[in-house]
Amino acid sequence: MTKTKPAAASKSSTNRAKKAKTAKRALSVDNPGRVLKRSRYSKAETYAVFERFHAANPEPEGELNYVNAFTLLVAVVLSAQATDVGVNKATKHLFEIADTPEKMVALGEDTVREKIRTIGLFKTKAKNVILLSEQLLRDHGGLVPENREALEKLPGVGRKTANVVLNIYFGHPTIAVDTHLFRLGNRLGIAPGKTPLEVELAMEKAVPIEFGRHAHHWLILHGRYICKARKPDCAQCLIYDLCKSPEKEKLEHIPQIALQTAAKCSKQATL
Repeated sequence: MTKTKPAAASKSSTNRAKKAKTAKRALSVDNPGRVLKRSRYSKAETYAVFERFHAANPEPEGELNYVNAFTLLVAVVLSAQATDVGVNKATKHLFEIADTPEKMVALGEDTVREKIRTIGLFKTKAKNVILLSEQLLRDHGGLVPENREALEKLPGVGRKTANVVLNIYFGHPTIAVDTHLFRLGNRLGIAPGKTPLEVELAMEKAVPIEFGRHAHHWLILHGRYICKARKPDCAQCLIYDLCKSPEKEKLEHIPQIALQTAAKCSKQATL
C-alpha cells in the first residue's frame, strides 16, 4: 500500500490556495462576476455624481498626444494594451515626420515598426497603421470618417477606438469603455454590465445629457488615479459621500475634496 507523502499534499493544498486567490482577484478586478440588474442610483443621485465631476474638471482631456484626427486615430490604435505615457513617447518623433496617411504610407511598415517597438504588439500595430492609412486614402480621400461604422472597418479599429475618436475629435457624446470605465460601471453600480458593450449602453442611458460628452473622460481619470483596481483611494474621492459601492472604505470623515466640490456645486447652482 502506497502512502501519500505529507509534503506533496501540503504543496498541492498551497497550489490550490494560490489558484483560488488568483481567481478571486481576477474576478474582482477584471470581471464583475454577478452583475446588478439595474443602477444603484436614482436619476437625481446620478446627476449629483456627474455634477461633482464637472465642477472639479469642466473640460477634461484625454492623455494621448495628437495633432489632428489622423494622429489621434493612430495613437488610440497604438494604445491597446499599452499606457498612454508609453504611446506618447513612441509617437513623439513618429508624428513629427508622419502626421497624414500619405506620409505614413510613404514611411513604410518597417520604419513605423522601429518607431513604435517600445509598445506592446508593435509588429501587428505597425502593420495596422499602414493598412488603415492606405484604406483612408483609398476609401475616404485621406480623411478620418466621422462615422462609427466606417471607423470600425479600418484595420485595428474596434468600437472603443471609434468612440474615442468620435468623442475627442468630433465632439460626439460617445462612451469609450476601457478597463477603468468597465470596472467603475460595475464597482460603483452606476452602469452595470457583463460586457463592455452592456456597460456602454447602460452608461449612455444613465448619464444626464448635459454631461454626455465628458462622462467617459471623468470616469477613466477617476478609475486611473482614484478608484484604482487593487484598492480605491477613498480618502481622495470627490464623490465619496455619494458612492454606493460595497467596496467603499469606511472613513471617519467625508474627505475634504468631496466637501469642497459639493460646496462648489451648490455655489454654481445659485448663480
